[in-house]
This record gives sequence, C-alpha cells and structure tokens, in this order.
Amino acid sequence: MTMRRKAAPVAVAAAVALALGACAQSERESGGEATGGAGGSYKDTFTFGAAGAPEVFDPFYATDGETFRITRQMFDGLLTIKPGTADLAPALAEKWEPSADGKQWTFTLRQGVVFSDGEPFNAEAACKNFERMFDQNEAAAAGPAEYWRNTMGAFKSDAANSLYQGCTVKDPNTIVIDTKEATSKFPAVLSLASLSMQSPKALEEGKANEVTAQGEGFSYPEYSMNPVGSGPYKLENYDQANRTVTLVANDKYWGEQPKTNKLIFKIIPDESTRRQELQAGSIDGYDLPNPVDWKGLEDAGSKVEVRPAFNILYMGLNPEKNEKLKDVEVRKALYQAINRQQLVDSQLPEGASVATQFIPETVAGYNEALQPVAYDAAAAKEKLQGLTLNFAYPSEVTRPYMPNPQRLFEAIRADLEAAGVTVNVTTRPWNGGYLDGVTAGAFDAWLLGWTGDYNSADNFIGTFFGNLATNDFRTKVTNYGTALSQELAAADATVDEAERTNKYKEINKKLVEQYLPALPLTHSPPALVVSGKVEGLVVSPLTAEEFSTVQVKQ
Repeated sequence: MTMRRKAAPVAVAAAVALALGACAQSERESGGEATGGAGGSYKDTFTFGAAGAPEVFDPFYATDGETFRITRQMFDGLLTIKPGTADLAPALAEKWEPSADGKQWTFTLRQGVVFSDGEPFNAEAACKNFERMFDQNEAAAAGPAEYWRNTMGAFKSDAANSLYQGCTVKDPNTIVIDTKEATSKFPAVLSLASLSMQSPKALEEGKANEVTAQGEGFSYPEYSMNPVGSGPYKLENYDQANRTVTLVANDKYWGEQPKTNKLIFKIIPDESTRRQELQAGSIDGYDLPNPVDWKGLEDAGSKVEVRPAFNILYMGLNPEKNEKLKDVEVRKALYQAINRQQLVDSQLPEGASVATQFIPETVAGYNEALQPVAYDAAAAKEKLQGLTLNFAYPSEVTRPYMPNPQRLFEAIRADLEAAGVTVNVTTRPWNGGYLDGVTAGAFDAWLLGWTGDYNSADNFIGTFFGNLATNDFRTKVTNYGTALSQELAAADATVDEAERTNKYKEINKKLVEQYLPALPLTHSPPALVVSGKVEGLVVSPLTAEEFSTVQVKQ
C-alpha cells in the first residue's frame, strides 16, 4: 500500500465498494509446470532492486510497500486485485455473497489448496486466521496491526466497536463473516496484503502474536521472519549482511507454477545505485526510477513502465505536539505558503498534478468542484510569523508519491521559511525510526503519503482520519475530530452507491475548507523500470505487481 504504506521499525526477537448481490467466479486455473529457464532460453532468477529492507515477513504486521512487494509473492488473500487494474478478483475465495442488509458475507473457498508447509487451507483455517488477527495484545493493537485497526476499527478486547464480529465455519469449504454494520469496505478489504491467509499450524507453533513494545518500536516473534503462506513463492533466505531476500517457487502452489524459479530482492536504498546496477546487469529491474532518468533508461534499452497516479502526498500536522496547529487559520496559512504548482513543475514527473483533496480523481467521492488553494506567501506570512515547526522527512527511501523526499522537503521548507516559519529539521531512515516517529507523534509536521489499496474513498480518507483514538493526525484533540470520524463512519455504512458518493464529496469539501487535518499536496505517476530482457511483467496502478509471470531472457 499504502500512511503511506508504512512499516514500523523493529527489533526482531529471534533469528533470522459494498456491492450487494455481488459474486465472482475465478478465472485462474490450478496446476501447470514451472517454466523458468525452460529450454535454456530464460534465466532461472529474476533479481529486483528494492529501495528498502523489510523488517518482518508476516504481512499482518507489515504496512509498507517494500515489505508487501515481497510478501505479495508468498501469500494469498481470500480476494485479490486483477493484475493491471484496481478491480476486485477471486483468490482463495471463488465466490462471495452478502446478506440483504449487508452485514453478513458468505464466501465459497477454493478447494485443494495447501500452504507451503503442507497444511490444508479450508474453512477452519480461514476462520482461525481471522480470529488470530482479531485477538491482538495491547502492543500489537496500538502499533503494527495497523491495517486491521484502520479497517476494522477495534480488536477482540474492544469487540463491541469492531466492524468484524466473527467468522463461522458453515461447511469445510464455506465461511460466513459477520460485520457490525454494512460497509463499503467489504468485500474489497479482504484483498489487502496484510489480511492474507497463513498456515494456522505455523502461526500457533511460532507464537505469531507475541509482539512486545521495545522503545519506539516493537519486538516480534521468530515466526515473523519465516512465515508460511500459500502463494507462488516461499521464503528461502534473508541475508541481512548482504542485504538480499531470496524466494523460491512453492511446489505446492495451487495455481500455475511461476515462470521463474527464484526471486531475489537486492536492497539498494540509493536510486542512482539501482540505476547503475540495472545498467550493469546485476539487477533486472527496480521501482521508482528518477523521472529525469526515464528517457535515458529507455534509450539504453530498458523498459520504463509508467503507472497511473493512484496516490497522494501530504504534509501531516500534529496539533497534540504543537498547540498552535489547533488553529485552523494557522493550518490554512501553512497551506497558502506552499507553492505546490512549483513542486509539480520542478520535483515531480510529467503527469503529476496539484492535489485539491486527499483522494485521486478516479475514486468515487472525488469532488470535482474543489479548486487548488491559491499560493499566497504574503497572506501566509501575516499568520505564520513566530511559528516554529519541528518538520521531518524520511531518508533511505523512495516512494511512489515522493520520488526524492529530501528535495521535496527542501522545497517546502524554503517556502515555509519565506513565510516566516522557523523550521527545525528532523530526518530518520524510513525503516529506522521515521515511521514509528510519526505513529508516536514525535514530529509537529512530516511528509508522507498513500497509494490506494483498492478503489474506494474509505481506503484513503477513512484510513487517514476514521479512527479518532489512534490516527496519526491526532484529530482527537481538535474541535472537529469526533464529527469527522462520525461523518466518515456514516458514509462508509451507506448502502446506496450514489448516496455514499455524495457523502464522500461533502466530506472531501469539509476536509480542505473547514477541517484541514493535513495538507494534501500532489499526485504523482510512479514508474517501474526493467531490463529489455524482461518479459511478462504486468504493472499495477496500486504498485502491487506479482512476479510469478515474469521471465528474463538469457
């Protein structure tokens, strides 16, 4: 994903749209043979340059795109997203059907599936997974179990406030999930990588839920570094010294065997180094090439695949940390102070745009009537004189919405200082304190963003602001936070699609004209580049590529 696609830095405590009446039928066929290296014309390995290191491999406790890029190859959810689109598709569930009131969902599961440890996937296994996710301790609930918290609202300890109300085994191949209310999240939320199915036996034996707080981060059980899924690949090795993650084909996979037998993720934080390694042939591709390099890469024979801009970059604000940020006039002045068109023109690739709200224009609920807040440094300066901001940005990372965090930060910082703001600069590694700092409320302001997990307004603004108690923007200390959370909940629970869309349009208007809990800045089209020898790659607007179809010519 996806706030952000964020991951909590950790210490590992061990070694290494509500569519009533909707249903779907899988088009995927099981069986098939591995063809990687077939006839000697293809390489046995696809090597991908990753921008950051994973901290865990248990997808339930992951929240950042670099980790999900890996776990997506290893795990299946009940549902998935059709490759190359943002549309829902079957995975471990072949069909699904809601009740008339939208509060109960029946899923018909795929038969003949086993996890990579040989354990069967069936209705009992599916319900055990949901109960495992629901039953989190205090540390996990407040920290790394973020996707469940932001989508379901609460855990077993606060069950009355949870969207999820239980999973029942109807027969060996059918489950029923009960929800507290109708919601636009279902069934699409079950396509989230974090809600993937895992081997119940491995979860139990590895004490997978034993997460503990450790400083600003968390300590995880051994299982988190060696989880068991049902996807086309399984984990072979994480060589932290050499910064490589190796996956091998899962010979028990229920679908078509991967075209390439081995995936290696080579962790290379510096984008220019990734480019050099692609040109040298030591990697076969990498994500988020610098836009200034796109033409040169193509001229050299590489393939630059540009995705749609299904994302948002924002400047987060913390009124709990800095009392002056409780004043909406101060927040509006900060927005006026930032020359966002100049950010688009000087820092972002062709196709980027100034954001008028927190969701992309392709998402239902986007308010076409909203216009960008005008850049007005002089007016901003009248409100901002004397304001000091502890403003943070991440290092050792490139994100779809944030190609070069430092350059974007410096441009915004210059605008703020020109408007009279004293900026105290903080930078931390993405997976080395930055994201935990955001969650812990360590900064007055910060740069972050979000790539949608599926096509839903709730996946953006509901994720950001819906949970009053725990959202990063500390809306709980504002005079509008409760109202905003209630408005988001009411929109999400609206069954009629047209009515729900109108509610989200109104909320988007209020978010930028009345509340302004953060500053939506830009949308940016991210690219992925691969060698000219790579075949079979289908790029995703969600940056959620699956590599089982990829082959690399010798």
